[in-house]
Amino acid sequence: MSAARTLLGHGSTPAGAEPPVETLIRRWRRTGDRRLRERAVRSGMPLARRLALAYVTAHEPLDDLVQVANLGLVKAVDRFDPDRGTRFSTFAVPTITGELRRHFRNTAWTLHAPRSLQEAHYVVREASERLVQRDGRSPTVAELAAETRLDAERVLEALQVRDARRVASLDQPLRGESDEDGTTSLGDQLGGEDPRIALVEEAASLAPALAKLTPRQRRILALRFAHDRVQREIARELGCSQMQVSRELRRALDRLRELASGPQAAAARQLSVSANSPASVAAPPAAQAT
Repeated sequence: MSAARTLLGHGSTPAGAEPPVETLIRRWRRTGDRRLRERAVRSGMPLARRLALAYVTAHEPLDDLVQVANLGLVKAVDRFDPDRGTRFSTFAVPTITGELRRHFRNTAWTLHAPRSLQEAHYVVREASERLVQRDGRSPTVAELAAETRLDAERVLEALQVRDARRVASLDQPLRGESDEDGTTSLGDQLGGEDPRIALVEEAASLAPALAKLTPRQRRILALRFAHDRVQREIARELGCSQMQVSRELRRALDRLRELASGPQAAAARQLSVSANSPASVAAPPAAQAT
């Protein structure tokens, strides 16, 4: 006798025991007594719970899945036709598992994935668990394809789509040796916009005016703004004094302002402000120490 039949009370009915679910449903349909329907649902609850256990994960509590399985059980009771000669368990199992899969499809996926790919994911996952138990190791793609009768490309897609089920929050605290107090979040580890990215557009708008400068002036501007050198470093590389670099830099920027117009003028003013900042004159602490 199968487990489903045992759980649903198939077989002989001792005196005082609950009759089979098929009998309860048939009586309910004949009399309209809703209490018989409730008794049929209660009789099927052990089966629903057992099916729910097969879908328990770290992110899906058993109690929630049992409720979903019981909803499928109610649908099975309402749709079952006892006069067709089919056992209730034969009809109820696919109805309940279908409800459980629908629950995962609708709620357990943080990112949207096509329904066919979600179904393939569950098929591959179940096949993988069977093969691990049988062989004692993780199966290969070829073995999963043979077990599921899916092509290898579909198996790979099903394995990759599992990452769409759960995504990490940017506010999730990181746990590790570098974050003992747990105050660092995942978002803190992500890069931000480089403030120097605007210089790319500015350099492009200034290209016509830069072409009219002397080669020495263009080199000083490149060292200062493209390579982020301070005036002391530029003077050392050119073999002149820092004062000379400062004067050449000022002349080059004045010339740019004269030649530029519109967006070019705005870019030239921005370069002038950067060139006159204290950081552009003094060497960084590491350079001063040497």
